[in-house]
Amino acid sequence: MAYNGSVDVNELMESLKLNESVQSLTRLDRYPPYSPFYGIMGVVCSSVFSSIGAAYGTAVSGTGISATAVMRPEMIMKSIIPVVMAGIIAIYGLVVSVLLSGELGPSTQYSLPTGYMHLGAGLATGLCGLAAGYAVGEVGDTGVRHISEQPRLFIGMILILIFAEVLGLYGLIIGIYLYTVNIRT
Repeated sequence: MAYNGSVDVNELMESLKLNESVQSLTRLDRYPPYSPFYGIMGVVCSSVFSSIGAAYGTAVSGTGISATAVMRPEMIMKSIIPVVMAGIIAIYGLVVSVLLSGELGPSTQYSLPTGYMHLGAGLATGLCGLAAGYAVGEVGDTGVRHISEQPRLFIGMILILIFAEVLGLYGLIIGIYLYTVNIRT
């Protein structure tokens, strides 16, 4: 079927092996050829945004570790905690991406509402991971610089890092919930 600037609906329906029934049109409306695109974008958003957040958190915390290592080399191992916590955020995105990619299928079996739900799951996980990575990075940088001057701030820094990390965990929970929602077809 060559494209000449116009669409012949009958020819399109014939090439898709549809007859002109309401049921066939409803099925095409529910399972359009582009429906897997939304699920794929959910997978991409989950992994990419979470990884960006984790990379930012690692990089910013790493600069604080470098500054702390110059003044107090014995505090380096305590200073690594923000970097570890930032790396965990990327794992949240990876978990949701793997779950979503396991559900992807051809457009005849993957409905448009399912694609929307998987896009929402990926965006929720990815954007929460991005925000959590930013928070862990900023808190980690400032925290490790200041615990080298006042070691009693260590517990406070850890508590604030936990609260920042929980933002990514909330995104993981929302992503898994949206993944498990059963949309009636």
